[in-house]
Amino acid sequence: MISALSVAVLMSLISACSADSDRSGIVVTTNILGDLTKAVVGDTVPVTVLMQAGADPHSFAISARQAAEIERSALVVHNGLGLEEGVARHVQAAAAAGVPTLAVAERVDPIEYTSDESAGKPDPHFWTDPRRVRTAVEAISAEVLARVDGVDGAAVRANTERYLAEIDQLDRWMTDRFAAIPAERRQLVTDHHVFGYLAQRFGFRVVGAVIPSGTTLASPSAADLDGLAAAIRAAGVSAIFADSAQPDRLSRVLAEHTGLTVRVIGLHTESLTAPGGGAATYLEMARANTEAIARGLAGPTT
Repeated sequence: MISALSVAVLMSLISACSADSDRSGIVVTTNILGDLTKAVVGDTVPVTVLMQAGADPHSFAISARQAAEIERSALVVHNGLGLEEGVARHVQAAAAAGVPTLAVAERVDPIEYTSDESAGKPDPHFWTDPRRVRTAVEAISAEVLARVDGVDGAAVRANTERYLAEIDQLDRWMTDRFAAIPAERRQLVTDHHVFGYLAQRFGFRVVGAVIPSGTTLASPSAADLDGLAAAIRAAGVSAIFADSAQPDRLSRVLAEHTGLTVRVIGLHTESLTAPGGGAATYLEMARANTEAIARGLAGPTT
């Protein structure tokens, strides 16, 4: 005779198996990770990207329908390390419900912020270093193969190898392009702390950030701006790099406050653009930013 407890255990196992079999597709939080994931899986499995082109990864929000889609997915790919502040609770809820999740930034040997109010916290902006992007792609590929039922493994492996070769080519080109910048001019001032990985990888010094934090949700004080203006004057910085998807008013105020000729140059730092916007893919974004930084810091002869 089957006991009531045995029946309950059996029903719970059937329910869990049914829930697992109902999960399909891959949901990705940010559009940069969405592009990497699509490069890996191609058309072998549907990929849904939650963050729209030009959005801020720190503050974008999702609908109830998208939240439900997360919990029905076979895999959730997210950045982690505190980047997606507006959707983190939905990812956590999905993980608690048994949905496989991949926090990509945790897999790429993350560094910590070294200054201002974020000092000591892990830096989630790994994609400014192509070597770490290579590691991220390998992690995404491995997780897709392990977690997504019915995926075409041969196609995923071929896509992965092809894309890794493109990243290696990008890495070599960025290395050569930045090598043309004199060492004394490799100094970065940005709208918030977003280029720590690039600085470490390619030998730049981060002088400071207009928003002295790793998130756009913080705000600078008058003392913060005065201190950064003094640092810019002391270092002889010639450019401030601001995210083209964010208002650059504070960056322009700071540039004027220095009393020097300091340009404000737009970059695509945390979001891809729509097609035709100059940074519709990760590779396009990385090339555009590298070119803008190299031209902005190379000096008056370029």
